[in-house]
Amino acid sequence: MVRGGLARRQGGEEDFRWRGEDVTRLEGFTDSVFAFAVTLLVVSLEVPKTFDELLTTMRGFLAFAICFYLLLLVWYDHYKYFRRYGLNDTPTLWLNSALLFIMLMYVYPLKFLFTLLVSELFGFADTETIELSQYPLLMVIYGAGFVAVQLVFVIMYLRAYRLRADLELDALELSVTREEIQGFLINMAVGLLSMAVAILGGTATIAWAGYVYFLLFPLQTINGRVMGARRRKMKAAHTRAGTDDGGS
Repeated sequence: MVRGGLARRQGGEEDFRWRGEDVTRLEGFTDSVFAFAVTLLVVSLEVPKTFDELLTTMRGFLAFAICFYLLLLVWYDHYKYFRRYGLNDTPTLWLNSALLFIMLMYVYPLKFLFTLLVSELFGFADTETIELSQYPLLMVIYGAGFVAVQLVFVIMYLRAYRLRADLELDALELSVTREEIQGFLINMAVGLLSMAVAILGGTATIAWAGYVYFLLFPLQTINGRVMGARRRKMKAAHTRAGTDDGGS
C-alpha cells in the first residue's frame, strides 16, 4: 500500500512530527474509495477496436490527467493529515466519511467539466453536450463540490488545533496547522467567488468564473511564504535563546 510505504520511508516533516505511524483501516478504506473514484475517471473501459476509436479515446487523456491530478492533491492532503495527527476517533470517522461522499459525488462534474474544456480547447467539442445557458449552473455545481471538500479539511484541521494540548503540538506544528487552515479557507473563498461570478454574471461572465481559480496560485504562495517566514523567525529566536542559555 502506498501510504504504508511512504510512512515507513519518512519519519515526519522538518517542522512537524508525524504521530500517525501505522496505516489504519480507515485510511485503507479511504484509499479504496479514491481508487474507485479514479476508475470512474477512466476515459474508456473498453479497448478500442479501430484506429478511429483509438483517436477518440486519446482525446480524453488530457482531461483524465487533469482530473487525476486534482484527485491526487486531495488524497495527499488526506495522507498528510493522518500522518501528522494520527487521529482515529469517531468525529474523524464521520468527517472522513463526509469527505469520501463528496469526492464520489464530485467525480462526474469534475470529469464532465474538464472533458468539455479540453474538447473546446482542441476544437472537437460536441455542440449538443451543453447549452450556453447551462454553463453558469455547471460552474456552480463544480464550485460547490470544490468548496465542500475544502470545508471538510478546514473542520478536520480545526479539530486537530482544538486538540493541540492532547496531541502535544509545539509552536512550529501549530504554525503549520494554522497555515493549512488558512490555505483551505483561501480555497473556499476562491470557489465561492467563482460561484458568485457564475450566478450574478450569467453567461456574459462565465469565462471569468473559471479564471477566478487562477487566484489560487498567488494567494497560496503568499500564505506559504508568510507563514514560512514566521516559522523561520521562531526557529531563529529559539536558537538564540538556546545559545544564550548555553553561554550563561
